[in-house]
Amino acid sequence: MKKTIYLFLVLVISIGSAVGQKGQDKAKFKEYKAGYYQNFILKDVRQVESNISPEKVEKFFEMDHSGLKLPNKVKLYKQEWHNPVISQGNAGTCWAYSTISFLESEVYRIYKKKVKLSEPFTAYWEYVEKARGFVNSRGTSHFSQGSEGNAVTKSWELYGIVPAEAYFGLCDGREFHSHAKMYNEMHNYLKSVKERNAWNEEQVIETIKSIMNHHIGEPPTEFNVDGKSYTPKTYLSEYLKITPSDYVEILSYKQEDYWKQVEYLVPDNWWHSEDYYNVPLDVFMEIVKSSITNGYTMSIGGDVSEAGFSRETNCAIIPTFDLPSEYIDENSRQFRFSNKTTTDDHGMHLVGYYEKDGETWYLIKDSSSGSRNNSPDAPEFGYYFFHEDYIKLKMMGFTIHKDAVKDVLKKFK
Repeated sequence: MKKTIYLFLVLVISIGSAVGQKGQDKAKFKEYKAGYYQNFILKDVRQVESNISPEKVEKFFEMDHSGLKLPNKVKLYKQEWHNPVISQGNAGTCWAYSTISFLESEVYRIYKKKVKLSEPFTAYWEYVEKARGFVNSRGTSHFSQGSEGNAVTKSWELYGIVPAEAYFGLCDGREFHSHAKMYNEMHNYLKSVKERNAWNEEQVIETIKSIMNHHIGEPPTEFNVDGKSYTPKTYLSEYLKITPSDYVEILSYKQEDYWKQVEYLVPDNWWHSEDYYNVPLDVFMEIVKSSITNGYTMSIGGDVSEAGFSRETNCAIIPTFDLPSEYIDENSRQFRFSNKTTTDDHGMHLVGYYEKDGETWYLIKDSSSGSRNNSPDAPEFGYYFFHEDYIKLKMMGFTIHKDAVKDVLKKFK
């Protein structure tokens, strides 16, 4: 018995030493401080929406990044062309900002043409389609501000797209977008439709449009670019020359069979798209790295509410007290998705990479306020820096051009 206990202790000490060779990360409780969101975005929102209440100040648990040599300088990263960072304000439309930023980069990659496109235009028509889905499902379809990356290409096929200067979606002298009041009005209206069993699709959609027209303005049906008149559809086909069907969704989760197209089971996939190419995690990570090193950017989404995700350093790391690097695999990834500690929080644009000490870091262009707590004049304003382990464990999928993954797509039946 004594010999058994002795061998057990030796084993535990050996394992502990092996894990501890890289050092153990530290953490601390921090008091929440007002940042860009409170000092700029909410200040703008309150000029119109006076009922916005102040946030409760409380402490939160976060990895201590102090003393770490982190590659959180934009100049370190090899980057592909992308437009300057832009804020989504208080609107829950990161899916539009990240994917449209990605598609702007695609226009440049393919045609060397620099364009700035309107995120509110796509959001407007996505709300219309959500309302249509709500009617057709008799009130069971999910209606929220969120959506997925492939909602953008789906919307472009139906409605086209316009340049930002043709449709800003900002009224009442606002500087930042806020859809909260508008969304609440639409949500309450649809709730009343369900209660009254008033499933007149045309009437519902016209009412939803009138609510949006009041808050963010009516989108244009015709506009001029370089002296030529376009509609949203002809601007897409003749000026941008982007084919929405050329873009695919790559996913990696174990709950569905690999090498099949599956449904991404999250609320924001409200139309239950089954177009996601589900690949093993090692393939997923290889695609991310090979794509960006070969000039392809991507719109990427997953969970940004982690203790290793710092809004001070703008770095995203998986700390050892969460999970040591060697244990990050498809099982730990699936476990977190299944128990809902990995959620479909946020969409961003992966635009660059950097190699450090045999590890890869990724430059992430972001539209949320969390990446804007440094100086607006700093090159790092509006960017995050993701360690490869963070993507491996917490980023669930991405939108990319099919040419970047043509060899992978051949393996699907």
